[in-house]
Amino acid sequence: MRAEGFRMEPLAADGLARTTRITTPHGAIETPIFMPVATFGAVRGIGVDELAAAGAGILLSNTYHLHERPGEAVVDALGGLHGFTGWQGPWLTDSGGFQITSLADRAKIDEQGVTFHSALDGRRRQLTPEGAIAIQEALGSDIAMVLDECLPVAKDDAERTDARAMESALERTLRWAARSQNARRKPEQAVFAIVQGGADERLRRRSAEATAALDFDGHAHGGLGLGERRDERRAAIRAAHDALPSDRPRYLMGLGRPIDLLDGIAEGVDLFDCVVPTRNGRHGLVYTSEGILHLRNARFERDSGPIDPECACPACRRHSRGYLRHLLKSGESLGARLASLHNLTYYLKLMKRAREAIATGDFALLHAEIEGLESRASGA
Repeated sequence: MRAEGFRMEPLAADGLARTTRITTPHGAIETPIFMPVATFGAVRGIGVDELAAAGAGILLSNTYHLHERPGEAVVDALGGLHGFTGWQGPWLTDSGGFQITSLADRAKIDEQGVTFHSALDGRRRQLTPEGAIAIQEALGSDIAMVLDECLPVAKDDAERTDARAMESALERTLRWAARSQNARRKPEQAVFAIVQGGADERLRRRSAEATAALDFDGHAHGGLGLGERRDERRAAIRAAHDALPSDRPRYLMGLGRPIDLLDGIAEGVDLFDCVVPTRNGRHGLVYTSEGILHLRNARFERDSGPIDPECACPACRRHSRGYLRHLLKSGESLGARLASLHNLTYYLKLMKRAREAIATGDFALLHAEIEGLESRASGA
């Protein structure tokens, strides 16, 4: 089954990097694009008008958390995510599997699905591939994700997932993907499958080949950003792309440093999401054209300049670094809100710059610029 009215058309390419236009029931977006994370249906402290002004084109919400509270029936009764939140552009919802296995107490995975105890009331619940699709259909998102088996994050090298467990999770994810495809009842909602296999190129290719055969509307890379090197991640993505159809969107889940986004774009990724810009903003770490700044540092106490002289967000137009530092040090919520809004503006502008650079054949220059900022931050 393929979604009605959901399509992707190519616009430009520069090597493997590409720009496309994806049409959804709630409007079109141009890629590569970053999706701000609205976990409970809201990007913390930032209104939908502010998100639109910053350049957001699509938001991501969390299926597990909305299922727990207020429940998909409530969201559905209030007009789905669009009516419930006021954001009228496209929505993508994840399947909730990662949140269950990482947040819920004593989560257990078997062939049927994921059984867990609610973090809210302790009651035993189960999420199946079919259930994840049904919840996301009730939420009314434009793009839904299949349920996949999420292996736990290793704390150190001694806990690294072995190849046998990785392959087992990959195969179960494929079986769940087939069940998800059969469970679809909403013809206008696109559904993306998830490629697994860690940083193992052979497993990534195997997963991508089998996933492509299931004929989903798009494909995501899951299970990355868990300790592998940048070159390993890029090679794994490239191996998967060799087997995935080029006429469907490609989504790199959960990675969010600026260089991670540019690395993904260089391999042909279209969609990104991460909590990094807002989480770091709340802690006073901001991204700028001059590199990363830690606004809580004492050197900014009497700094009258904007966060970034090249940024036109509300924080940079109206406030100084010294004022933002004061708000953050005082625990004033406005400081966290303004820093988060600035970071999102930076990320969304970076994606716009990437689209423009691809169109002019200058993507390598932009990639090198962000690489330089990353190196400067690492050496600080």
